[in-house]
Amino acid sequence: MTQSRPFWRAIEAIHDVVYFAPSTKERYGAIGLKGFWMGYAASRSAAVGTPSAHLVTALFHGFAPALVQRAIPDAWQLADRDAVLAARLDVARDALAPALDGADVARIARDLGTITSRLDFAGKPLAAAHADLPTPADEIGRLWHAATIIREYRGDCHVAVLTAAGLDGAAANALAAVTGLVPPGQLDMRGWTEAEASEAIARLATRGWVDAAGAVTDTGRAARAQIEDTTDRVCAAGFDREATGRAITVEESVVAVARRLEELGAITYPNPAGVQRP
Repeated sequence: MTQSRPFWRAIEAIHDVVYFAPSTKERYGAIGLKGFWMGYAASRSAAVGTPSAHLVTALFHGFAPALVQRAIPDAWQLADRDAVLAARLDVARDALAPALDGADVARIARDLGTITSRLDFAGKPLAAAHADLPTPADEIGRLWHAATIIREYRGDCHVAVLTAAGLDGAAANALAAVTGLVPPGQLDMRGWTEAEASEAIARLATRGWVDAAGAVTDTGRAARAQIEDTTDRVCAAGFDREATGRAITVEESVVAVARRLEELGAITYPNPAGVQRP
């Protein structure tokens, strides 16, 4: 049994607050990191340790190698890895707190934590790295930490599906762009040059996924939907019965949090994550 799309989309929203919070750049700047992108790259990859640019490019998949190299490995010379992780958790706590007013935070954190303890992490390196981090002592921290593990679990599954489909980082972003899942300028935002973006569109055209004008075809739309369906199945394979049951139990609560985040402006749609509202 696959987990519902609203569950996955809500988990994405809860995790993503650390990227869209207004305080993000300032928080990372206070510990030595330079600019939004360095904060993003370092904070998301710090669970692995102090990885190289090649490793971060591999883990993230959708970002241009040149963009990653602008941040890594310089980030590890400018800021302490533990300080990076602590700053990220503080951003998450502050961003989530207003949306959790009235929610049973302890129960949500407990249910999500149970899911993470039952996941099969084989082939999911970024999720496994986050699962190895210490569990925060506070309830909001535990909730976000568990949601992040689950989010990266799906992300690792999605990368496996994209690569199996023969889509590199630029082509995957181009397909998301032409199907309207991400904002205009997505490829530029993720570091791909105009030439690289044009080449990615050309690769989609050879499959019949875009037409001569670069607009998505019915075949391309169906292919993108199939990628999402396959990601659902790959994810479900790593959930045992207990994890699946907890996902069903907690879905209503996490969706309510995600919708409250949108109401507060903490998350907007469409966004660069390419995940629709729950």
